[in-house]
Amino acid sequence: MLFRSVVIEGNSEKKPLEIELGRFQDSDCGMIIEDISFASQVVAPSGKTVFFHDHGGMVNWLKDKSFRDSAVIWVYTLDSKRWVDGKSAYYSLDESTPMNYGFGAYENSTPKRVGFEEMSRRMLNGETLNNPKTRALILGDR
Repeated sequence: MLFRSVVIEGNSEKKPLEIELGRFQDSDCGMIIEDISFASQVVAPSGKTVFFHDHGGMVNWLKDKSFRDSAVIWVYTLDSKRWVDGKSAYYSLDESTPMNYGFGAYENSTPKRVGFEEMSRRMLNGETLNNPKTRALILGDR
């Protein structure tokens, strides 16, 4: 089976693009995107768009890019089932995500959801469900 490149060029409008499930690769880990539930997209100022199947992977990939602050980020939300601005979205910490980071995107806030900056900080500090201490704090005895 042939897989589509992880980069699509020419997105000058910086809009979310359709992800071909089972054909697009995650730009952080290289795995094939099979489910849109935790998908995100980053559009560079040049219009190049890259795709992810876990929001934590998107944060990890973006961390050392020179354009990280000016990138347009789109995340698929679990509550409204649509693409929203990833920097304005809210994130849960306890989801069962493809890479087990635990961050699910939502359009609407609740007391247990955090903003983009907090989610990014947690990801880059290793405070994900892959960390046994974090997992115990977030999930308790589940």
